[in-house]
Amino acid sequence: MKDAKIQQAYEAAKARYAEIGVDTDAVLEQIAKVSLSLHCWQTDDVTGFENPDGQLSGGIQATGNYPGKARNIEEVRKDIEKVKSLLPGNHRLNIHAIYGDFGGQKVDRDQIEPKHFQSWIDWAKANNMKLDFNSTSFSHPKSGDQSLSNRDKGIRDFWIEHTIRSRKIADEMGKQLGDKACHNLWIHDGSKDMTVDRYLYRSLLKDSLDQIFAHKFANVKDAVESKVFGVGLESYTVGSHEFYMGYAVQNGIMCTLDMGHFHPTEETYDKISSLLLFTPEIMLHVSRPVRWDSDHVVILNDSVQLLAQEIVWANALNKTNIGLDYFDASINRIGAYVVGSRATQKAFLQALLTPISKLRQYEANGQLFQRMAVLEEAKSMPWAAVYDYFCYKNNVPVAEDYITEIEKYEKEITSKR
Repeated sequence: MKDAKIQQAYEAAKARYAEIGVDTDAVLEQIAKVSLSLHCWQTDDVTGFENPDGQLSGGIQATGNYPGKARNIEEVRKDIEKVKSLLPGNHRLNIHAIYGDFGGQKVDRDQIEPKHFQSWIDWAKANNMKLDFNSTSFSHPKSGDQSLSNRDKGIRDFWIEHTIRSRKIADEMGKQLGDKACHNLWIHDGSKDMTVDRYLYRSLLKDSLDQIFAHKFANVKDAVESKVFGVGLESYTVGSHEFYMGYAVQNGIMCTLDMGHFHPTEETYDKISSLLLFTPEIMLHVSRPVRWDSDHVVILNDSVQLLAQEIVWANALNKTNIGLDYFDASINRIGAYVVGSRATQKAFLQALLTPISKLRQYEANGQLFQRMAVLEEAKSMPWAAVYDYFCYKNNVPVAEDYITEIEKYEKEITSKR
């Protein structure tokens, strides 16, 4: 009976969308190709396996102490497999350097090698996933307030070596999995109070980046990520948006746009069309800031919808790498994972279901009332029935049915940790 209702609702939605010139069957084929890069750090609050009892640093905070946090590589993978089973479509996994399979040995970050991530590559093959990678500059004795922009050449060299090795690991992932891995470079470098040598630190960072990117890797898509400020580093961030935008344009690499890394009055979506004119692709970190870069779970709010619309309407899906980046330790972590992932998918589905050809025609003709009217009516179109059918066709729980699945997983697995 429920299957019949899902199909009936979809057929009705299909007919309604056909009236405004949208082919929902074609849209379902498109949304199936939109892969999210799931972030492994939602499972364990960005702890990793290098120093599980260590404290987060670099302005990163995971608030809350909900029970069931993943404690080792097996539990992280098990949680990700569960999340994957609750999402329609095929998705990637994004791994930070602190999540290596170190076998209980102490391996400093300037010594990591592809062999420490080979079991991840094997796991990804077995689970039909591609991988992305991040160097990790925070939560380390040599992190301090500055890493790649540090005045101390020894510290800079340490982080340069770490980042080169991280890119080499990403290259091995891309080579073995047959799909280029995105490597994202984000550092927390900055100052809590007034800074008089801003130009110096940015010069040092540029020199470090030049050394890092002098090493070429055929199976890597490189990205650099900016930020407005970090906790404890409020007055100055070396890697600002302007710095990385200039560096990315000059060197033909990607900028990563993290939705929590800009001023609260800025909208991330408005940066996309500008960057795509000057850089080959972009990387997204989809999150939900609340007053600051607090990495709340993504929900289907205006910011996420506008982000998806700009990408789809700019015909830029093939130039956009969509990663998630939030870590909420105050609620069920698997539930947070799934809610945020589905919300992101729904935003892209809504954008794909919009009659963009008609809207472009109205805009070109100066028919601005008509443009506004269609955009408003699109908000109440039966897009949810299309998403439900997408889930149904992919054999994953439809609508709120995933809640029961997560509650069962909590009862049987995470509550016993």
